[in-house]
Amino acid sequence: MRAVVVKTFGGPDAVELVETAVPEPGPGQVRIKVAAAAVNPVDAAYREGILVPLPEDGLLGLGWDVAGTVDAVGAGAPYAVGAEVVALAYGPAPVKTHADHVVVDGSAVAAAPASVDAAHASTVPLNTLTAAQALDLLDLAPGSTLLVTGAAGAVGGYAVQLAHQAGITVAGAAGAADEELVRSFGADRFVERGAAAGGFDAVLDAAVIGADALARVKDGGQYVGVIPHAAPASVRGVRVQVVEVAADGNRLAELVKLVDQGVLSPRVAHTYPLERAAEAHARLAEGGVRGRLVLVP
Repeated sequence: MRAVVVKTFGGPDAVELVETAVPEPGPGQVRIKVAAAAVNPVDAAYREGILVPLPEDGLLGLGWDVAGTVDAVGAGAPYAVGAEVVALAYGPAPVKTHADHVVVDGSAVAAAPASVDAAHASTVPLNTLTAAQALDLLDLAPGSTLLVTGAAGAVGGYAVQLAHQAGITVAGAAGAADEELVRSFGADRFVERGAAAGGFDAVLDAAVIGADALARVKDGGQYVGVIPHAAPASVRGVRVQVVEVAADGNRLAELVKLVDQGVLSPRVAHTYPLERAAEAHARLAEGGVRGRLVLVP
């Protein structure tokens, strides 16, 4: 089968398509025939060598999100062959979701949303789980005020929608051209990027602004970032935390239900065949993508 990997760290041209053996599921695992797999900033970070070293075998697979069909199961796996599913493939491995097949733990899997196609479904796991788990860390009561930076992006957009659904008074920060989009997610207020705005109970810093985002929080408030080990230092008694996303099939199933209820809106900017993965990385590097780029084997 084919898999997208890096053998050396670098720019988009470091992305390679290789032939490798079809993986076999172990106990509690499922193998998914990939229908679509989103490309995320974490894939670029892996490609650049920012987060993990190259494994001893020299192959680092790419891809965290997947939508597809279960085509093999290990003993005790919670899904049957033929099930349409989505999953988060957490952490480094020689083969990940940017491939024809991927093996994941059954505990990371949820039934696919019925209301969207595979390309849109593949944008759900990593980004919705990151947004939801970040909001869990904040644990804000209804009526609390929250600023979401990067509100037009994937994690930020989902965070605005989830916060709005939870009764939080949410402001979305983004570029001026994205105001209509951010308000469509349910933002009670739009904050143009760089504009002075502060006094929020909390900030969810999906744009990874750091100290400038923390400055928008009132004394004794809360800040949550989305990149481990990249949080600003606490000042003014602000509680600083960073979410490290965890695979959680049960929570993912709840988020899938919100997709089918229209609470969450998956967005696809463009699809690419698997053999053009390097092009997808190049487009991601250009910035300004609204919605996710998706690979389709």
